[in-house]
Amino acid sequence: MVFKSFRLNVIARVSVVGATLFLVFYLVSQTTLYATTTVVLFLVVYQVYALIHYVEKTNFELSRFLLAIRYADFSQTFSAKGRGASFDELNTAFNEVANEFRRTRDEKEEHFQYLQTVVQHIGVGLIAYTPDGDVALMNTAAKRILHVNQLINIASLESVSRPLVERLLALRAGEKALLKLEIHGEAVQLVIYATELKLRGQHHTLVSVQNIQTELDEKEMEAWQKLVRVLTHEIMNSLTPISSLASTVNEMLKPSSAREGVSPVLNVENVHDIRGAIETIEKRSQGLLHFVDAYRNLARIPRPNFKITTLAELFARTEQLMQQHISSNAIAFTARVEPLSLEVTADPELLEQVLINLLRNAVEAVEGQSNAAISLEGRIGESGRVVVEVKDNGPGISAEIQERIFVPFFTTKPEGSGIGLSLSRQIMRLHRGSISVTSNTNTGTKFTLRF
Repeated sequence: MVFKSFRLNVIARVSVVGATLFLVFYLVSQTTLYATTTVVLFLVVYQVYALIHYVEKTNFELSRFLLAIRYADFSQTFSAKGRGASFDELNTAFNEVANEFRRTRDEKEEHFQYLQTVVQHIGVGLIAYTPDGDVALMNTAAKRILHVNQLINIASLESVSRPLVERLLALRAGEKALLKLEIHGEAVQLVIYATELKLRGQHHTLVSVQNIQTELDEKEMEAWQKLVRVLTHEIMNSLTPISSLASTVNEMLKPSSAREGVSPVLNVENVHDIRGAIETIEKRSQGLLHFVDAYRNLARIPRPNFKITTLAELFARTEQLMQQHISSNAIAFTARVEPLSLEVTADPELLEQVLINLLRNAVEAVEGQSNAAISLEGRIGESGRVVVEVKDNGPGISAEIQERIFVPFFTTKPEGSGIGLSLSRQIMRLHRGSISVTSNTNTGTKFTLRF
């Protein structure tokens, strides 16, 4: 008996079971047909079993649905046609949920493939591994940098470099390391940066690896070329007149061809010329010695003695040291710190030297102006770092000069040594900070120190 409604089907089956039970009671109480009674009793048991199976069929469908979700098998469909409107709604809900899971899985797969493609094609090496060193991910760039085709555990990199393995396993989130290694006979300089992530309840360390050896070689060559140009320029400026004047004096002191071997007679004018030449040689020699001494000082900056220093006190001492230069040039000077309690961890003496260098340059920039003004300001920058600014309203610095202003021994001043700004930059680097310049012609100049 087939009915289109689940309810009618259940009612019909229960009615049949009831009628069959009534027949059993009738046979037992009114007849002696024991064989027939037994058969009818078995029929009752079968009908009860069939009824239970029919009712529980929905639970089987639900169980199959949940198992399909568990094992991500969304190829199945669920059909309960012919059981009534409520089952049609259940069937529709099952299929909609399955379709939604299928769509979500497809999107995740697409995103995974997209990210895999990006990770494998970027130029930065990436390695993800567990605290035990088991590698979960290693992209093409990392394989190329480390010269490996496959990596299962970080310990396997011992054949490449043991210090690299030790550093990778010791890295913590946010740490950065610089390693100079030799991999398969090739010198490399690796910059390694680590971060942590949690995947499926397990911590992973994600490390980016970059070989900056080529960039360092290029910068080193560029620095040497600049240094050689500066040294050549300064040395030649001194040696050329020394050589020329020495040759002139030598010619003046040579005996004439007519009286070979006899010392020449020098008149007052010749003695005066010789003395002038020797004085010039002495001056240029002293200038060359001064240049060499300045270069030596530039290469011998002392290690900073870090202390917590308030900018207000530092500004006050610097202003006191520069007071004579400022007042003698009628310069309007202002010093401001916001907040007043702002502190910086630095070497006070080295930082004073930087500020004095910058203020001297500012004084020279505004010298002779009727409205000359210089300001010294300390504040908290946008990124939360301490910022110090030295401003002047002088004629400004051209873009061409700004590019070379921090090059050692480069100067636009006739009496300048060209080491002040270069020395200031090195001091700021020792403080893990930076110095930069912003200037426009006729609008003034601003030097910014960031700690």
